[in-house]
Amino acid sequence: MDPVAAIPVVCAVIERDGRVLVAQRPAHKHLPLKWEFPGGKVEPGEAPEAAIVREIREELACDILITRALPRFTHAYAVVIEMIPFLCHLAPGGCEPRALEHVALQWMLPVELNTLDLAAADQPVVASYRRTFGVNA
Repeated sequence: MDPVAAIPVVCAVIERDGRVLVAQRPAHKHLPLKWEFPGGKVEPGEAPEAAIVREIREELACDILITRALPRFTHAYAVVIEMIPFLCHLAPGGCEPRALEHVALQWMLPVELNTLDLAAADQPVVASYRRTFGVNA
């Protein structure tokens, strides 16, 4: 797959107290009721780091701090996306995440993520997270 033709999409693996935040997609949208790491499309001319901060504010009404980037990869749905995942934390003193665009939010232990019906493009994010931090499945 040609990553140049791929649509850049960012997602946030938000960590807190040994857990990560996952969000459930609405029933009326693409991939209905699948779980995912929150995020969205990078706007033209926007840096991925700026895009993830913006997307989290729009979707969860909270602020994050980026800890580091995880490896990028491409995934083919009806279109090809370039997934750009970031490991993040909630900004100190900020608001709790709220599900503005999702039907549910849940803090889960990384080893529990395989119990969810994850969106296909989020499964490699989980695998990368586990490899990077030595988390057992």
